[in-house]
Amino acid sequence: MRRGQLFGGIAALAIATVVFILPFLFVFLNAAKSPSEASQPSFAWPSEWQFWQNLVDVVQVRDYALLLAYFNSIVITVGAIALLVIFAAMVGYVLQRRPSRVSRVVGFVALTGLMIPPAVVPTIWLLQEIGLFKTLHGMVLIQVAYGLSFCILLFRAFVASIPRDLDEAAIVDGATPLQVFFRVILPLLKPVTLTVIVVQSITIFNDFTHPLYYLPGSENITVQLTLYNFQSQFTSQLNLLFMNILLITIPPLLVFIFFNRQIVSGMTSGAVKG
Repeated sequence: MRRGQLFGGIAALAIATVVFILPFLFVFLNAAKSPSEASQPSFAWPSEWQFWQNLVDVVQVRDYALLLAYFNSIVITVGAIALLVIFAAMVGYVLQRRPSRVSRVVGFVALTGLMIPPAVVPTIWLLQEIGLFKTLHGMVLIQVAYGLSFCILLFRAFVASIPRDLDEAAIVDGATPLQVFFRVILPLLKPVTLTVIVVQSITIFNDFTHPLYYLPGSENITVQLTLYNFQSQFTSQLNLLFMNILLITIPPLLVFIFFNRQIVSGMTSGAVKG
């Protein structure tokens, strides 16, 4: 049994190395190469390290577009996460604590939100009608709409593990429904809240398609769209492209590394306690 577990662990480690570490090493090596060497990407060691020069060139290209992209992506991510946590937690709490015909309909709508693909053209038309197309706050609402269903289901499952006696005791002490939620329930949702923050922040920060559709314009560029800066029909600066990939990959990677255990515990705690 122990030998089987050892072999299984070695196999899992080998697969993780191939899937995660080798691609990152490939990007890192080519990000440090000269343009001529990077034109044929490989795992070969750079003959001359140009890591710092490539880093400076990527940051300075197009009047520091990468810094603007980081600012836009952070604004979108922080705004969307704040709304997702509050709205999803409140809806999940109500759906779990107050079962009714309306709550069942809302729960069904939240479930269908995970299955029905988004309609891009009608969404663009709606954003244009309400004056939110090509705006950061419009993009925030788009990210909230796309991530709300998943977050509601997570919060609803976790709320089921919290005893109702806490709600009743707070109501007996004279607390209003909002006070019960914000002062009693919300602090207990810390594990699943951290999971939502980490998972959704990585998803939103790494989003490529939605800003491409709903946020056109050079002033609205996000980090993933900066990949277009180094490829065109006639020229490609692959060394700068790999450096750009490295710079936009490191923040989500660090978040995942430091909060990996919290993600797993938050995803499973509701099911274990329930």
